[in-house]
Amino acid sequence: MTFPGEFIPQQGFDPAEDHIGPFYYIPKTVEHWRGLYAFKVEPRHCNTMESVHGGVLMTFADFALCMAATDHYQGESCVTVSFACEFLRGASLGDVIMTEPVVNRKTRSLAFVSGTCLVDDEACFTYSSVVKRLT
Repeated sequence: MTFPGEFIPQQGFDPAEDHIGPFYYIPKTVEHWRGLYAFKVEPRHCNTMESVHGGVLMTFADFALCMAATDHYQGESCVTVSFACEFLRGASLGDVIMTEPVVNRKTRSLAFVSGTCLVDDEACFTYSSVVKRLT
């Protein structure tokens, strides 16, 4: 699948995300100053009800929030310490799910990140996480 504009596939960094994805991103720009992350729901992302599987949404959110917390792994890495989420509505085969995570705070050792996943500008999933910063 090809995304319009400047979306870049993130592959070759995390084997689990490569297997579940593909996930795409636009690095920080003036228009998307936090970075923008997306994926298109394919049959393998769905549960038996032909809706995106919750675990796929959680993995996508974790991918996006870690990318945001580390400025796309420029000079540091991270591991997830805690993750909370709410499923607001389903997403269907062919939907494009997007998120623009917010890094709420960074300390020397932790980053606090939250966000909302959208389908056609409607919220389908929210998340909040704490990650351990690794250098």
